[in-house]
Amino acid sequence: MAVDLSKIASKKKISLDELRGKTVAIDAYNMIYQFLSIIRQPDGKPLEDSNGNVTSQLSGLFYRTIDMMEKGIRPIYVFDGIPSMLKQKTITSRMRRREEAYGEWKRAVAEGDMEKAKTSAQASTRITKAVVADSKKLLGFMGVPCVDAPSEGEAQASVMCASGAVGAAASQDYDTLLFGSPLVVRNLSFSGRRKLPNKNVYIQVEPELMDLKGTLESNGITREQLIFIGIMLGTDFNDGIKGIGPKTALKIARQLSSIAELKEYIKQKYSEEFELDVQEVFDLFMKPEVKEISAPQVESMFRSRVDSEALERFMCEERGFDRSRITRQTERLLKLSGSIKQESINKWF
Repeated sequence: MAVDLSKIASKKKISLDELRGKTVAIDAYNMIYQFLSIIRQPDGKPLEDSNGNVTSQLSGLFYRTIDMMEKGIRPIYVFDGIPSMLKQKTITSRMRRREEAYGEWKRAVAEGDMEKAKTSAQASTRITKAVVADSKKLLGFMGVPCVDAPSEGEAQASVMCASGAVGAAASQDYDTLLFGSPLVVRNLSFSGRRKLPNKNVYIQVEPELMDLKGTLESNGITREQLIFIGIMLGTDFNDGIKGIGPKTALKIARQLSSIAELKEYIKQKYSEEFELDVQEVFDLFMKPEVKEISAPQVESMFRSRVDSEALERFMCEERGFDRSRITRQTERLLKLSGSIKQESINKWF
């Protein structure tokens, strides 16, 4: 599972209006997963068309992207490529948990427990090739840029931000900081009033801006030491060390200057060893496999236009959405297309 740096990350709440004029590289899989989890029928099943094609992510991407653009945000969706070999264990574990959750969902539906059914269904969420293909098709018709990363989408988005090609990366995962993104937007896809799982309690979820420089300075650490912390807590690529929480990891990381020192410290202090060579994990965060994409290349991506006919045909005739609603939103999209100008990166907060 992704590393949890919530207790040490420097962040502040923002409004979507504060992102006006900013180009944001969005971790597409991360956002699609959120839509698939949240947009569900009463029994927990995702939205589907008459042929059984999942459409929850299409609904989320369509409406949310237009909302973002109306706020003056310029979105670029970055899709995962081939996952790192280091991630295979995590992927296998997630698949197992999803299968277990799917079985729990079926039992809950049979018992008529719709609250448990919805929670279990959300836990069984998975992104299929068909879901990804439909998502890319929709965004293409909307004239919204997409980038296919060679490996991790959040790594690609992070490097694009670090190079100045975009103003921020957007993801729920704190790993984005480990990949070196100077600015990370969280809760971009599902801000608003949300119900807590298994509770009749609602909270207001607001977008957050995480600042890498502020995180490092406020904790008195380097980016390398931040990665040490992630490794000790556990990332998508390695298991953490049992008994080490964020505060302890921070204290340890401040004393270390290399992975060799980290491994030796853990061995001496905790009589533990990492299950793999964490030097590889460190290198993956410091030098991830990404495409080099310049700011001019990013600008050229925004020259695509909305194909309103293909968009409405796909959403209404092929995926069963209500034509009047799609037409109204497409009209909004056409008015917005090409009207959002990029502000200087230096105008960030």
